Order: sequence, then structure tokens, then C-alpha cells
Amino acid sequence: MIALAIGCAVLAAFFFAAAVRLQHGAVRATSDGETLGAGALGRVVRSPRWLAGTALAVTGSTLHIIALSLAPLAVVQPIGVLSLVLTVLPGSRTSRVRTAVFAVCAGVGGFVLLAALAGGSPATTSPDPWSAQFVVVGALALAAAGLSAHGRARCLALATSAAVLFGLGSALIRAASLDILGSGALGNGVVLAAEAVLLMVMGGWLMHQAYAAGPTGIVVAATTVVDPLTAVTVGLVFYGEAAHTLPVLAFAQAGFALVAVAGVLVLARSVPDPHDSKEPDMPTTPPPGQGLRILISADTFPPDVNGAAHFADRLARGLAARGHDVHVVCPADTPKPAVVSDGQITIHRVRSLGTPFHPTFRICAPWQATRAAPELFDLIQPDVVHVQSHFSLGRAMVKAAHDRRVPVIATNHFMPENLLGYAPVPQALRDPIARWAWRDLVRVYRQADVVTAPTPRAVELLETNGLPGSARAVSCGIDIGHYESGENVAGTGMSVLFVGRLDKEKNVDELIRAMATLPDVRADIVGDGACRDKLVALAAEIGVLNRIRFHGFVSDEELVRAYRRCDVFCMPGTAELQSLATMEAMAAGRPVIAADAMALPHLVRPGVNGFLYPPGDTGQLTRCLAELARNPALRGEMGEASRKIIAGHGIDRTLDVFGDLYHQAIDARHPSAALAAGVASPVA
Repeated sequence: MIALAIGCAVLAAFFFAAAVRLQHGAVRATSDGETLGAGALGRVVRSPRWLAGTALAVTGSTLHIIALSLAPLAVVQPIGVLSLVLTVLPGSRTSRVRTAVFAVCAGVGGFVLLAALAGGSPATTSPDPWSAQFVVVGALALAAAGLSAHGRARCLALATSAAVLFGLGSALIRAASLDILGSGALGNGVVLAAEAVLLMVMGGWLMHQAYAAGPTGIVVAATTVVDPLTAVTVGLVFYGEAAHTLPVLAFAQAGFALVAVAGVLVLARSVPDPHDSKEPDMPTTPPPGQGLRILISADTFPPDVNGAAHFADRLARGLAARGHDVHVVCPADTPKPAVVSDGQITIHRVRSLGTPFHPTFRICAPWQATRAAPELFDLIQPDVVHVQSHFSLGRAMVKAAHDRRVPVIATNHFMPENLLGYAPVPQALRDPIARWAWRDLVRVYRQADVVTAPTPRAVELLETNGLPGSARAVSCGIDIGHYESGENVAGTGMSVLFVGRLDKEKNVDELIRAMATLPDVRADIVGDGACRDKLVALAAEIGVLNRIRFHGFVSDEELVRAYRRCDVFCMPGTAELQSLATMEAMAAGRPVIAADAMALPHLVRPGVNGFLYPPGDTGQLTRCLAELARNPALRGEMGEASRKIIAGHGIDRTLDVFGDLYHQAIDARHPSAALAAGVASPVA
């Protein structure tokens, strides 16, 4: 009898796996969101695909009921884990998914084995129908939580609650069959069977809602693990399938159950969802010509407002203008992923999370990036990858490229100080955290074929903090002509301009304090950030608010006008790896007063195109401003010097250098691929 029961259960698993695929496909093809409403459900149940899946499910259920009548729950129910293997493994491309499936099988298998060892008496023939009803309450509470969630969390919660109902239903069917066969009367057995049918119907509805919210693998993983764990536990605890269980066996069973559940959680994050990868607007082949297919990975990208985001955008569009097929992978600017092609570049926005430290800045969680990277690589099939950071998306792309032997160029825009300013970290912990952050960067970037940074000082920082080999200094570059044309529209008196985030490391308070003794100097502050309110309050406190305008974020057109309107540009920041704003001001022909810190000395030559002052020395900053305020001719001479210095930082030169680096990296890895792609960089 046991052998026959196992055979029926194995066949049932095959039928269930096929049924889930068909039903899931029918639901996702019909539903246009995460919720399957009454109208959509009506269309689903009329779908030939759903009807075929239902027929298979009914056949599998019949075989499963037969198996339950022939063998204990601990033998029959866990065999359903085969459905997971049949559903997930055939389409799996990652070791993470395969390992998770193995964990599920091992956990369920160990749980079942120990359940069999614990068995000491037959099942009760007339169990109390209400003895396990609290399980229903727990399932319904989980279902309520799932219905208020979104995405994969919704799918997992709903599938888990469905599985609990299925597991309890199976336990009731087992008890009902034993009661009817044992007593020969219907009575209590009919009540149990009726409740089991009701639970199965409720579970079926929840499972279809889970279908609408996520991939097949999550639904199957939850049901094939939670269903048997529920059924076996009910059988052991309530229906007498174990007369006694040693504590050591109980703890071991709990351990195996945790392994299985951990496997389900990993699968919930890792299995691909074909519904998410539907991207009808994305080109599937590169445009004709000799250009490379380049994947630029950016953990920050417009509409984010910062130097790294603007550089990634400028680089992508510049490369596209030269004939390359450019794909940018970045966090979605809304909770849902998207693919946008604007005629120049294709932007793949990966599912992301909001952050507590900035209202609009979003990040990809590690599991989101890890799941998306291999799928995007297989879709885009890039010739070369250029990552702009070592954070979650960047490191996932580096790993995916390494696994596929695709060359990687890595550019660093990171300094720990730029992030620590957002976090309430005690001063004593800042240095250890910064050292750890640099080590983490090196662990990721040492896998790249070429590492670059915007300035020699930025390269020195990388090498000082342990990056092996030699990094390259490659300027981020700017469109010089965009800022240098047009007439100077400066007004009377001297106007000083700051452009950037209003965050702690920018030290804008130093500029405000310096104006206290310079009554003829006006200031324009362009940008926004966490410190804006404090800076406005400071300006009011020291009596200079009437001479300062806080503009917030402005359009590119207004920013260009701001550069042309000012007489002097001031950059007090102490964590600048290059400072694009300073470069733009120089292109507009403005003298610069800057903190003598990080990469700013590479742009400002004291006495030639401006002045450097010791960071925090407000008195020296005041003297520098006063010198330029009383000497318009000197301002003009220094402005012209700025134009000459910045001439070596044009975006065309930057594109030339990166184009050469891409081809060199491809040639070093795959000489034939480099020749096939065209050895010379196409130039528009």
C-alpha cells in the first residue's frame, strides 16, 4: 500500500507542476495588475489554458486523495516538493536558485524522515474537527497581510496562506477517509470532508491572487513546502500520527523546517518573473554600424541630481552620438521597473526602494540587483560594461560580467564622506567605517579590467586604500561650449555663486559667514539638500539673508544663466573628486575660490584663475572674496585663465579616452570580438 501511495503522490506532483504553469500563465495573461478582480477571474476561468490546467489539477488531486487514503501524511504530503523541482530547475540559470531548491528538498526530506521516525501509533480514527481550527485563523491573518502588500512579498504571503489552508485541508481529508473507512458511517467524516473542500476553495482563490502578483516559482515553492509542513504537523500533533516524539527529534525537525523555509525565501527573491521581463519597447538587436554594445551601470542616474548621475547621462549620450548602442541600467525612479528608449539610449530601470535620507533618491536592494543583473545581461549581451559605482547594482553587474567573461571598465565617484554626512554616525566611528567602505570598494573593483577616477588625486586615493594595479585618471569632461557662449550678464557689485547639494560636506555655511563683513557682495546658492533650512536660518541670524538668494534646483537653461550672471564662483566642499560645477563655472570664464581639499587644487591655480583657502578658515575665505570684490580687472584675468585651464576637460576628449579603453579591454579579453566589433571607435 505504501508503494502504491508513493506512486500516486509522485504522479500527482507531475500533474500539479503542469497545472500551476498553465494556470499561472492564464492569470498573468489576463490580469493587468497584482490583484485578480471578479471580472478578470471570470475571463481566466474561461481561458483554454486555465481549463487545461484545472483538468490536470483535478487529476492530481484525485491521485493525491488516493495516496492519502493509503499512507500517512508524513509519507504522502512531502512528495509534492517534486513540483518545485519540475517547475523551477528546468529554467534556472543561476547557482543561487539551484542551491535554494536543494535547500527546500533537503529541508522537507529531513523533516519527513524524522516525522516517520517519530511515528509510534496509527492516526486517530475520530479526531475532533475543531482541534486544529486555529491554523485557519493564522492562514487568514497572513492572507490579509498579503492582500495589503505588493510585488513578491504579496505573492509569497498569499501563496503561503493558501498552502496552510491546503495543508490543513489534506489533513482533514486524511482524517475523514479514516473515519469513514473505519466506522462505516458518514457522520463526522462528512463534516471534515466538507470543511476540507471549503479550505481548498479558499486556498485556490488565494493562490490565483498569488499568481497575479508574482512568478510561478514563488507560488510552487511556498505551496510545496508550507503545505506538507502544515499537514504533517497537524497529523503529528492533532491526529495522533506520532504517539511520542523525543525532544531531540523535535528540535531537528524544526531545524529542517527552517532550512526549507529559508530556501523558499531565497527563491522568492531569485526566481525570474517572465511577466516583469516583458519589454516591448526595447530593441532586441543593435543598430547597424560598427559601434559597440555598451552597458553602463549607474546606481544613480537622472532625475537624481548629483555629479555622478549627470556624468553617467552625459557619457551615455555622448557614446550614443558616436554610433554605439548604449544601454543604461539604473534604479527605477518609481517602485516599479521600466524600460525606456528615448531615441538615443535605452534605459533599464530596475525595481528599487525608497531611502529614508532623501525624498527622491532610490536604491536597488542587493537581492533586486542580484536578480536583475543576469537577466539583463542575457537580454542586452553587451560587448563591454562600464560601472559607475560599487554599490548593489554596480557589484551585481561586475559579477555578472565576470561570470560571462565580458570586460569591465569601472569608474569611481565614491568618497565615504559623501555618504556619512547623511547618517547619524558618531564621530569616533567615522574613520573605521570609512576604512571599511574603501576595502569594500576595492573588493569589487579589483575584478575590473580597467579602473578610472576623475582626477590624479582620486586615483591616489584608490591606490592608497589598496586597489591593486594602476588606475587611470580620466576627467568626467563637460560640454565646454554649452557654458562659454553668450554675454556676461553680471549686475552691479560683486556676485558670488555656489552650485551643488546643500549637504554637510559642501560647507556652504563658510561662504555665508564670510559675507558678514562684505556688505557689497551678493550670493546666489543653486541646489537643495538636507542643510537648506539650517543655512537659511544662519543667513538670517548673521544678517545677510537680504543679500543671498536660495534658488533650489533649477533648469539647465537657468543654471547656465546663473554662471554668466555671477562674478566669482565659490566651492567650499571638502569631498570633491572632481567638481563638475567648478568646471562648468570655469568654462563660463569665472574665477574660482575653493577649499584646498581633495581634487579642487587640480582645477584652481592660486593667483592664476582664483584662490585656494584652508578648509574651515572663514577669515581667509573672506579675504579672498574681498580681494576680487575690489579688483574687477583681476576677476577678468582670472576668468580668462579658467577658460584656458578647463580646455583640457572637454567631453570629446573624455569620450575618446573611454572609447580607446573599451576596445583595449575587449582586445585583451577576446581579440576576435574586438575585431568583429570594429577596432576603431566610430566618430560622429
